[in-house]
Amino acid sequence: MTDTRKVDGMSETSYALDRDLREAEAMANGLIPYVHEDRLYGSVGSGGLFGGGSMPSLTIGALLMRLRRLHALEATLNDAQRAKLAQIDAKHDETRREWTLHYTEKLEQEAKSRLKAMNAFFEECEDSLRICRNNYQPETLRRTIIHDIDEVLTELGEHSEDLDRALRTADNKLRRYTEASDFVWAKALEPAYPRDEYWWLYAMPPKPDDNT
Repeated sequence: MTDTRKVDGMSETSYALDRDLREAEAMANGLIPYVHEDRLYGSVGSGGLFGGGSMPSLTIGALLMRLRRLHALEATLNDAQRAKLAQIDAKHDETRREWTLHYTEKLEQEAKSRLKAMNAFFEECEDSLRICRNNYQPETLRRTIIHDIDEVLTELGEHSEDLDRALRTADNKLRRYTEASDFVWAKALEPAYPRDEYWWLYAMPPKPDDNT
């Protein structure tokens, strides 16, 4: 059974660009066996290749997020890092081209799973504003990955009205439980995430009263 509450690491609050490259490379190298598996969350690095088992789970969405922001920050890469990114792009593009159906089905499965996990967060917010605020960071990651999945599905001609409706519902709830704030991830990532497009990264649940 899929673990819908699973989160891919929270390196976004203490960002290291070279770590993003290493993780993206490992994910891209593991894509071909992964797209044929039934489970949504794959593993790479043999449980300890990166920092003693701290490697985040492999999903296509997790890879897409890293690739999109690495390209957004490409001006800050050195020549070796740019060459590495080009290799990762080639591996990812090859898998997407040769296994399009499996790739697309996996993306759709992931979007649904992450949206389902967000519903558990909304239930927590109904119960306690304090818990809502404390547990917000994983939801920013989920919402960002869903955004990047949605863009790629549209690019592949697989735009989904059902996903659009589910996203609107989730965003209405996110707005209900948050207020504007400074960027909630590491400052190094801010140039990759414009406020208008990634508004949930510039929001936080309000601080609760002491009695809440």
